[in-house]
Amino acid sequence: MHEYVENPEDQKREDPPATGVASRRVEPGREEEFEAWISGILAAVKEFPGYLGSDVLRPSNSEDDEYSIIYRFDHASNLERWEASDERRRWLDKAEPLVREQTVRRLTGLETWFTLPSKEGQPAPPRYKMAVVTWLAVFPTVLIIFTLFGPLLNLLPTVLRTLLFTLTMVSLMTYVIMPRMTRLFSFWLYPKE
Repeated sequence: MHEYVENPEDQKREDPPATGVASRRVEPGREEEFEAWISGILAAVKEFPGYLGSDVLRPSNSEDDEYSIIYRFDHASNLERWEASDERRRWLDKAEPLVREQTVRRLTGLETWFTLPSKEGQPAPPRYKMAVVTWLAVFPTVLIIFTLFGPLLNLLPTVLRTLLFTLTMVSLMTYVIMPRMTRLFSFWLYPKE
């Protein structure tokens, strides 16, 4: 595990959650090697402070050669530490012969809710579509939380109940639900022209 020492400058500035998105086009015939590389780099990033999880979006068909790896960190400063690490540099060097094109970018805040790696540079979907997909995610999530934990939440003072509920909702929506909903509804959010 990597040692983490809090930097006083980090405490002073805003340090929101952050997501790194790395998209790579793999050389034909090197897919199996690239899959092994993915396993290795994911094992390495799990050891870094603030790491929250990853998703790998694999090619959807035989004509598609793009892989996207999405890394989520609790703070932008922790993502920056990963991006600047010698460990990451070693893994990137190992990937060079396997890929022919790559793009890496960083997202913070709610913009990650409606961003697909394969749609880089495209404008966000229309607001009504984002509202519908968000509602489709929020409604069942709220219903489940209230059904499972409503009696317990009702025992708490209003401020504490609201604090716990909103913290749970924002975390679930940002890191669990909306990335999946965006992929699930990508056909509608980003229709092919």
